[in-house]
Amino acid sequence: MADRVSASIILGGTLSASDFEALCEVISAEGLSVEWDGEPFAPDHLVPGEALNLFAHEVAGGQFDELEAWCVAHDLPFVRWCGSYSGQWGPERVVFTGAGAPKSYAVSEDDVAMIDLETIERLGPIEAVLAHFAAANFTVPPLVVDVSHPEGVEHVG
Repeated sequence: MADRVSASIILGGTLSASDFEALCEVISAEGLSVEWDGEPFAPDHLVPGEALNLFAHEVAGGQFDELEAWCVAHDLPFVRWCGSYSGQWGPERVVFTGAGAPKSYAVSEDDVAMIDLETIERLGPIEAVLAHFAAANFTVPPLVVDVSHPEGVEHVG
């Protein structure tokens, strides 16, 4: 049995109506809720003008493998946090801006970005350290369902 911890993910970006339906199926398969210990996610939980915040306890490896892969394949920005598992891994935040590859950042159990001396030495000047923190604190845009393109929003990436 895989090590399990609490985890959350924030989704944003623009999707077609059909892609939103597919996303909802992936979210349901992951067993996510819109609040800790809340009711299972339903499409009407999406609040216009806001990113979609999702939560779960007992997440294998602290990752939403299928959901994160789906988001990357559809250029959908996200930020995922997971708690630590003693002796295995520390808490982390994974940031995907909608392009490139997801990037992992060390954080506290309260999801505050942290940095160690080795990383500071690798990054060098204070401007690079500050840029590291800025990237770790990426703000996920609202999740928008574009009903004007029901068959698909063109993905560039």
